[in-house]
Amino acid sequence: MLVIGLTGGIGTGKSEVARLLKAQGAALVGADELGHEAYKPQSKGWHQVVEAFGPEVLTSSGEVDRQTLGKIVFADRAKLEALNRIVHPLIGEAIRDRIGVLAQKGTAVVVVEAALLLEAGWDVHVDEIWVTVAAEDEAVARAVSRGRLTEEEARVRVRSQMAQEDRVERASVVIDNNGSLEELQGRIASLWRQRIDQKP
Repeated sequence: MLVIGLTGGIGTGKSEVARLLKAQGAALVGADELGHEAYKPQSKGWHQVVEAFGPEVLTSSGEVDRQTLGKIVFADRAKLEALNRIVHPLIGEAIRDRIGVLAQKGTAVVVVEAALLLEAGWDVHVDEIWVTVAAEDEAVARAVSRGRLTEEEARVRVRSQMAQEDRVERASVVIDNNGSLEELQGRIASLWRQRIDQKP
């Protein structure tokens, strides 16, 4: 089984690449989805978050309000680090467990999609690191087009992430996504042929 860790900054097309790899036959493991599970009411993560940040981060139904929590942690680096210390190990365990289940099923290729793959140390669970890259203006424009961020907010997010060069330095594969969707589709199909179909 080949486990690919797919990462990249906001607006670089990481989710699109994950979708294209899934269409080629890979099984997907999404760190975002596992992050949601880490906050499930009454779970270990839920208790730790409430203990660290107080009941004001809960909705009326007792779930962690990720927007409220996000506003708190993105305004205070120490609080963001405290949250990461709680959640990153839980997501790491969940990634490992999910890969284990897929291995038992005889899955050939697994893609772990995670924006923080390298920062959180989850790359220990993967065989190869694939990094999506795009020029800053392109990444900002894509992030804004989703309708949830202003240009200024998007630029702040792009610049607050791990530098693109640092990700590229650790990459097995770099996927340039400055072009059209058609170009990206061609690139992924070609990569699949070279790196997966050609494997003995």
